[in-house]
Amino acid sequence: MNPLNTIEDAVERIAPHIRHTEVSYFPEQDIYIKWENHQVTGSFKVRGALNKILCLPDEERACGLVAASAGNHGQGVAFAANLVGAKTVIFTSDYASPMKIDAMKALGADVQLVDGGYGEAEKAGLAYARENHQTWVSPYNDIQIVTGQATLGFELWRDLPPLRECTWVVPVGGGGLISGIGASLENYRPKPKLIGVQSEASPFFNAIYKTGTQKDVVELDSLADGLAGPVEEGSLTIAMVEKFVDDFVLVSENEIARAIAFSWNQYAERIEGSAATALAAVLFRKIHYRPAVVIISGGNIQENVLQNVVEQNNVLP
Repeated sequence: MNPLNTIEDAVERIAPHIRHTEVSYFPEQDIYIKWENHQVTGSFKVRGALNKILCLPDEERACGLVAASAGNHGQGVAFAANLVGAKTVIFTSDYASPMKIDAMKALGADVQLVDGGYGEAEKAGLAYARENHQTWVSPYNDIQIVTGQATLGFELWRDLPPLRECTWVVPVGGGGLISGIGASLENYRPKPKLIGVQSEASPFFNAIYKTGTQKDVVELDSLADGLAGPVEEGSLTIAMVEKFVDDFVLVSENEIARAIAFSWNQYAERIEGSAATALAAVLFRKIHYRPAVVIISGGNIQENVLQNVVEQNNVLP
């Protein structure tokens, strides 16, 4: 299940369609930040979607594509589908960000709203794909998706200065990004520590990693909507996370909000709640190893949400 031997192929495949996003160093915190909020759809998710869809046979594209998403994966799928002329249906929660819903529609997706959270949307999408014999594009449980996300790690490693030791801090939902990054780092020495971050409000993968099960997790509303929902049973990312990841940490909703405001006030960067989990883990000393390499996974935050968070969280960590 290790996609390492195909990452360079994926880099070449998707490079014409994405941005090589910047890396910044901030000596005050001794952190490097990868700004994937500057990506073409505002999120890293387009990497995996492109790699998957560009690899599909013509007949699978012609059947139509189906996905479930809180918004960023859906935008990536719709963006890639436009390149190959495929039709796309995206299932999402009926309380997903209106901005993300509008963005998916603007890219040509048929967006279907589902009562409940991401878990319900994923179930509805999987059922629709089966019943209509259409091609399911998972946001994480697919080796081509994971390999596409691995291109971020490949790109970032080459942009960093030589570091004797460092810790990479990655937001985790279904585990596609951190699995891909882990695979991309396998042959590098010294190998960085790899830490996953989730919200206390939706700690499904943290529970799997630390207890072996997610069945007792109680989910609450979270600013980190892109990380919400349970992990698909038997997902290939479970084994990959067990292999590659050194630890998980959790951050509170207050810490996520303060990290969003800190990024805006200190860096003039718009980041969404899911991305802010990784920054929060560093700012609030959940991770002590330095230097830290922080993955800012996306910037698709509703304008009114950003304004409210910044107004209410103007005290620096």
